[in-house]
Amino acid sequence: MQKKGDNQSYLLRYLSLGPVLLFALLSFTAVLLIVFNYLYPDLLFHPLP
Repeated sequence: MQKKGDNQSYLLRYLSLGPVLLFALLSFTAVLLIVFNYLYPDLLFHPLP
């Protein structure tokens, strides 16, 4: 059986993974939008009527 300290270290490792994954997802989304806007300019912003 595991000690209580081991369970707490696993919990802290799991909680510290969240911000890293969020940062990676936001960075990937930003790069995707930048590349899309570079390849197809003016498609992200529709002209006003």
